[in-house]
Amino acid sequence: MDITFATGKLEKEFNSHKLLVKRRGPRRAELVQRRMVQLRAARVLEDLRAVPQVRCHELKGDHAGQLSLDLDHLYRLIIEPAHDPTPRKPDGGLGWSKVAAVLIIGVEDTHG
Repeated sequence: MDITFATGKLEKEFNSHKLLVKRRGPRRAELVQRRMVQLRAARVLEDLRAVPQVRCHELKGDHAGQLSLDLDHLYRLIIEPAHDPTPRKPDGGLGWSKVAAVLIIGVEDTHG
């Protein structure tokens, strides 16, 4: 999977264990790094659907077009397909098996 970041600051944070721990805490930093390994190992987004701990799913409302990967408690790693146009199935849904590039948006509590 090709991975890009929404900001240079976010990229720097995600590529520095020390900075990630400082900003996110040790447990969340560990989970972010685990999700990054899983993203890098995936050929397409569909590959992550088979990993129950990741719980990769599409978001709605204010986050429509984005996807969420579980971290801890209410926190999620937020990504979106980095394709123009976004791959779609004939019914208009996301073409998970064709998404081979993602943009990391950040870590958020999407519930509040």
